[in-house]
Amino acid sequence: MVNVADTSNTANKVNDADNSSDVVGLNHLVGIVILAGGASKRMGSPKAELMLPTNERLLDYHVRQALKLSAALMSNVPIMIADNGRGFAINLDLIEKNPQVPIIHITDYLSSNNFSANDDEPIETGGALVAIEAALQYLMSSMTMTLTLTNAANAHASWLMVISCDSVIAATDLWQKLRSYMAQATDKSVICLTDDQHLYPLLGIYRLDIEPDLKHYIDNGQRQVMRFIKPIVQPVAFSEYWRLLTNFNTPKEFECACITLNDL
Repeated sequence: MVNVADTSNTANKVNDADNSSDVVGLNHLVGIVILAGGASKRMGSPKAELMLPTNERLLDYHVRQALKLSAALMSNVPIMIADNGRGFAINLDLIEKNPQVPIIHITDYLSSNNFSANDDEPIETGGALVAIEAALQYLMSSMTMTLTLTNAANAHASWLMVISCDSVIAATDLWQKLRSYMAQATDKSVICLTDDQHLYPLLGIYRLDIEPDLKHYIDNGQRQVMRFIKPIVQPVAFSEYWRLLTNFNTPKEFECACITLNDL
C-alpha cells in the first residue's frame, strides 16, 4: 500500500502529542490547504492528477491523508483545494464518508492592485502565495463569523498547513514533524521543511496572523515565496528518505518517490 501515515495507532500518537503541555491551549491547526494548481510541463500532466501505484490520484491521496489528520486531532479541520480554477473533482467516497469535514475549492486571492512595484505594467497572477493568502482569508473570515474560542483575535495561536502536490509526504507525518517547533520558535510565523540545500515552504505551517502582511506583499506586486518568508521562517531538517518523497518534476522522479514511499 502507498502509505506514509497509515501506521498503527496514528490517531493516538497525534492526540498524545497535541495534548502535551507546550501545545494544548496554545497552538491549533485550523486549516489545511492542498496546492494543486501547477501545470507541470515536464511531468506531462498536472501533478494533482498523477496516479499512485494503488490507483489513487495524488490529489485524492492528500485529501484522504488530511482527513486522517483531522480525525486524529478530533477536530473538523477544513480542507481547502487550491487548484488555480482547474476544478479538479474529489473522490466522492472521501466526501460522503466524512460529511462533517469541510472540503472546499478556494479561488486564489486576486489583488485589487495587480501591478508591479516598479512600473505600471500588470503582472501575471497565480503562484503559491496567492493560494496561501486565499486560504488564510477563508480561515480568518470563518473564525470571525463563528465566534468560537479560536477566533480572529487568537490568530497568533492558529496555524494553516500548506501541502503541495509535488510531494507524497502525508499531512499527519508533516504535522508530527513540525508541530513541536510552534512552541520553540515563538518568534517565527512559518515553519517548513528543509534539507542541506533548499527550503520547502510549500510543506509547512503558517501562522494566521501573517495574513495582513502577506496581503500587503501581494498587493505591492510581489510573488516570491522565499523573499516573503525569509525573516519569519523556522526551518526543520528532514531525512534523505523524505527528500526523495518530494519536489518531483518528471515521471522518473515521481516513480522514485512512489518506490521510496512503498519502502517506508
